[in-house]
Amino acid sequence: MSSHPIRAVLTDIEGTTSSIAFVKDVLFPFARTRLAGYVAEHGDEPAVAAALADARRLAGDETLDRDGTVALLQSWIDADRKATPLKTLQGLIWEDGYRSGSLKGDIYPDAAEFLARWRNEGVALYVYSSGSVLAQKLIFGHTEFGDLTVLFSGFFDTTVGPKTDHASYAAIAEVADLPPFRMLFLSDNTAELDAAREAGFRTIALDRGEVVLPEGHGHPVATNFSQIDALEGTLKA
Repeated sequence: MSSHPIRAVLTDIEGTTSSIAFVKDVLFPFARTRLAGYVAEHGDEPAVAAALADARRLAGDETLDRDGTVALLQSWIDADRKATPLKTLQGLIWEDGYRSGSLKGDIYPDAAEFLARWRNEGVALYVYSSGSVLAQKLIFGHTEFGDLTVLFSGFFDTTVGPKTDHASYAAIAEVADLPPFRMLFLSDNTAELDAAREAGFRTIALDRGEVVLPEGHGHPVATNFSQIDALEGTLKA
């Protein structure tokens, strides 16, 4: 444990604050089955049109028609590709689902409890996920615990950089206006944790029983948020 107290917590979502099953078995199928209809209805709107154009550019085929682009995006969903235009469109589709009541944000009770506790104790909270900022705000904004977005000081997605690149975490620390060693990153992905540690962050791996953490990864491990204080000392700014 460092002698420097944590000033901010940066958290992943999938496998950390929320179950992987919710993302894989609920959110992804919801977006996939509605993608074609959503694009047909909203394809001329600026945000949607821009995302479709970005997807074609990313695929290296700007001759794709709308149906071809939808098929491309669906293949990216199946492959769980972390492509920004796909995440943008998924977020827009999920927004419809949350607002209609068809979707409810899945947050572990221990995550909701300790995020609120840390924030009340003066620790700044941030989210960094491969899902779009819109998707992040939706999942935290529509939970059984109420709107949790008010707890966070900022949200970051792949527009800041890949989650396995240490430069992404350096950029986040700069936005937070904190030295990286005063920030704690939580994730179930050791490649992400490695990148954050390389940038100077303190790290804790979450083992929710949904993934197998590689042996010898070198990060402290917690099975839920209630164990994090004991690993890092009481999180108070």
